[in-house]
Amino acid sequence: MKPLLMRQLWSVVESIQTSTLLALDDDSLVNFLADRLMTGCPGIDRSDRAELDGYLQAKVSLIRDLANGRSVA
Repeated sequence: MKPLLMRQLWSVVESIQTSTLLALDDDSLVNFLADRLMTGCPGIDRSDRAELDGYLQAKVSLIRDLANGRSVA
């Protein structure tokens, strides 16, 4: 995955309310984040979507752990 895309993705994750990240099931969370990134970052190509989806699927647990950490802090 391109470093710029990865930075933009984690920026999007940090900008979303914790309750939203925790409320969505895994597939919905992946789609929500990918859609947010695709619409919010004009330089992202549609061909990046499959790679993005795979990366997000692999990081769902980490995203939820980070969200849980934010809700406790």
